Amino acid sequence: MKIGLFFGSFNPIHIGHLIIANVMQDQTELDEVWFVVSPQNPFKTKKSLLHEFDRLRMVELAIADHFHFKASDVEFHMPRPSYTIDTLTYLSEKYPKHEFKLIIGSDNLTHFHKWKNHDLILDRYGLYVYPRPGDHQTFDHPKIKYIAAPMMDISATFIRKAIKNQKSTRYLIPESVDEYIKDKKLFV
Repeated sequence: MKIGLFFGSFNPIHIGHLIIANVMQDQTELDEVWFVVSPQNPFKTKKSLLHEFDRLRMVELAIADHFHFKASDVEFHMPRPSYTIDTLTYLSEKYPKHEFKLIIGSDNLTHFHKWKNHDLILDRYGLYVYPRPGDHQTFDHPKIKYIAAPMMDISATFIRKAIKNQKSTRYLIPESVDEYIKDKKLFV
């Protein structure tokens, strides 16, 4: 089975994430997309993140009705900060019959050379790249596949700020995620 791995803090997961994942699964040869909730991104500060279990639960709620989507907490059980190559290696060993591909936004290509073992990621796994607004940079590599997808400029920062200011997040996050946030009084 071909699995696309969509890493993120998902703080919170929003419609942009879901649209990109759906395009990746529906319009490529990927059988499934796994949302890998990162407990700590090496390039982000931990203090701005909700607890990892809240973020995982929001992903589970958001994708509950999609058969080809899965939520993964694999990085919760790995050393921190989490490095993509370590997670890819672990998953490849645990699921040797699966072929894993990394899903990233085109804005990540600019700094991809700074990722731990970036050359190994490219050679062993390859990248499925979706467009990001304002970013038109491309790299020619046989293991980089550019996927035509809607340009999503939805910011989790914007959503968190709206919640804190008691503004509507309708159409930005799934209703189930909105209810979870309200019930647990998150981001206030």
